[in-house]
Amino acid sequence: MNLNVKNVLTIIGISAMTTLASIWGYSKWMKSTDSFYSDGRLPANYASFMNGTAPSATVDFTPAASAASPAVVHIKTKTNAKRVEQGSQPRQRNPFFDFFGDDMFGDAFGGPRIIPEQRASGSGVLITGDGYIVTNNHVVKDADDISVTLTNKKTYKAKVIGTDPSSDLAVIKIDAASLPYLVYGNSDDLKLGQWVLAIGYPLSLDVTITAGIISAKNRNIDINSRQSDKPIESFIQTDAAVNQGNSGGALVNTNGELIGINSAIMSPTGTYAGYSYAIPVNIVKKVVTDIVKFGTVQRAYLGISYPKDGIAEEELKKLTDELNVKYKEGDGIIITDVLEGGAAKAAGIKKGDILVKFNGVNIKSSGELQEQVAKYKPSDKINVVVKRGGKDLILDVVLKGKLGTTDMAASSKIGTKLGGKLETLDKATAEKNDLEGGVIIKELGDGIIGKSRIEKGFVITQVNDTPVNTVEEFYEALKKVTGNSVKIAGVYPGYFGNYAFILNLNE
Repeated sequence: MNLNVKNVLTIIGISAMTTLASIWGYSKWMKSTDSFYSDGRLPANYASFMNGTAPSATVDFTPAASAASPAVVHIKTKTNAKRVEQGSQPRQRNPFFDFFGDDMFGDAFGGPRIIPEQRASGSGVLITGDGYIVTNNHVVKDADDISVTLTNKKTYKAKVIGTDPSSDLAVIKIDAASLPYLVYGNSDDLKLGQWVLAIGYPLSLDVTITAGIISAKNRNIDINSRQSDKPIESFIQTDAAVNQGNSGGALVNTNGELIGINSAIMSPTGTYAGYSYAIPVNIVKKVVTDIVKFGTVQRAYLGISYPKDGIAEEELKKLTDELNVKYKEGDGIIITDVLEGGAAKAAGIKKGDILVKFNGVNIKSSGELQEQVAKYKPSDKINVVVKRGGKDLILDVVLKGKLGTTDMAASSKIGTKLGGKLETLDKATAEKNDLEGGVIIKELGDGIIGKSRIEKGFVITQVNDTPVNTVEEFYEALKKVTGNSVKIAGVYPGYFGNYAFILNLNE
């Protein structure tokens, strides 16, 4: 018995000595090695996650989803059967990029002489309580009938207020009041990795919400060139699942604020394959405001040429050698040409300059530059910073219109003087009154029109003997007004005869 106790005590003693020796040896080894913990502190990347600055492990999307979804509407369109000219050529397509539902409208190019009736589905976002809705241009393009269904299942007929193919945006309106609508966020504040929600009506389903993160900003995927020779692209790229029918739907942040309008996907099959693209809300705000106020978009141009993002290294080297400049992609925008009569030329910008800032915003890609320019209108004064000969120069620029002038701004001033609320005449009313088109005065306003003998409902068909069929054509015609008066001619739908009014612009 005494022998057994002695053996147990011996074993315990040996174990204790072995443990102490191990601890002593390990501590000596730690001091003699360059370990991650040699200074007794955590590495910065771990510390940032442990001091409370890391994102929460869970994000609750419920408040944002419940707040935003009632303001996202289902748009259904019908395009009547039509005859097309023979000899039309098929349009070129990039098989990896597609508008949601683009092919649902049918393709008149290269098709049969008679295009059958087309029906399509998309989404839209209420932006005011009285029924203004923003959606994609390709959702409502050429549609003869547009209906809008809210989440409460009420359906309304909608009319097109204006479209902008360059940005793929459109504004439509329904006659209703006290509607839920989304509040604008700020797309300039978006960060990579930020959670977002995509809300829309994909694949003819009821309102659907998906979540993802912002995976890239200022993406240019060359898709808007299908419908415009002056495409504007600076897409927000996300991995939120979207499909056909999501076109025109909302991209919102976790506060439920509108930060983008979903527009396109990257897919070899035509259905969601991992990436979707939304138009930044800061571009949306500018376009929508112009359409509602003027009926068309006042687009500003800087008047420079520059290479596309992602240019091959060999091409870039050849270009920089020709321009005799030191440049690598990401340093800014290298200017390859300055257009005669443009804003840049007037400001002293030169070929070979590297544009690094636009009105205080750092510029590293063509998408970033397009997004910033798209926020302004002709005659706006901004400043740019260009690098020339290794030095930074600050230059003041007065932005100009498409034709190298500030005429668009001048015409909008005349439009503001005229006042009133103008809209392109709908097709049904035009056909009923044997008109090719026109501009209907929906409200007289407090301007010159409101003080004239013109009455509400008058359809303008001519400005100084120049035919106008749309609001865009109306403003184009105003550009040519040089005197102190303008002649407005047109008809009152349902009444016989043409009427003309001379309006004094000095009033």
